[in-house]
Amino acid sequence: MPLRLTLALLLAAAPIAALAAPQTWRLDPVHTRVLFAVEHAGFSQALGTVSGSEGHLLFDPDDWTGARLTVSVPLQRLDLGDAKWNKAVMAGNLLDTDRHPDARFVSTRVEAIDASHARVFGQLTVRGVTQDVELAVTVNAVKRHPMPPFRRTAGFSATTTLSRKAFGVDAWPSMIGDTVELRIEAEAVRDRNAGDEQDTPSDSDAGTPPPAQDSDASPTPPTTKPTP
Repeated sequence: MPLRLTLALLLAAAPIAALAAPQTWRLDPVHTRVLFAVEHAGFSQALGTVSGSEGHLLFDPDDWTGARLTVSVPLQRLDLGDAKWNKAVMAGNLLDTDRHPDARFVSTRVEAIDASHARVFGQLTVRGVTQDVELAVTVNAVKRHPMPPFRRTAGFSATTTLSRKAFGVDAWPSMIGDTVELRIEAEAVRDRNAGDEQDTPSDSDAGTPPPAQDSDASPTPPTTKPTP
């Protein structure tokens, strides 16, 4: 094959290869939250949230095989709705957030189920202890956000169940159940827009802004539902 023809074919294929690579996304800490539920002395499920999680995601909606996720969860932002309960849960005999202020999740592999569902396997570190965890993940939407600056955004929901004892959080067994149910709601934006401000509406916003030209024309997954 002539050298010129070989070079031409390589140059033509380069943009296609670039488009096929997983895109880098950044978690939006404003719209990413972890909800947890744990039994309270057999009377009820105590509910709490942790806001402000940060991390990065390699993700191609059309090909899950290269997806990778790294997340840091600031446990000192835990909220059970009561300052005394918050302090008790963050104390040294439970989460010990003075010495271990963050939980960390790093994915190891992703198994796609269909266009909008997958199993994400990884390692979760809490209180200095690392355990294997499996998340059931749903892709809610991958599209241009309707609020300025109209960034391309991916929205996810995920669930899993943990044993707190497995992470060494074993105090108060007669008061606090061992099983912890987690629900994660997350939004991630294309990392090329990392310098943009968050899309929280201001007091001066006069309703939803008119649509703008979407510069990112990558396709939306076939099965999606609108972000609330």
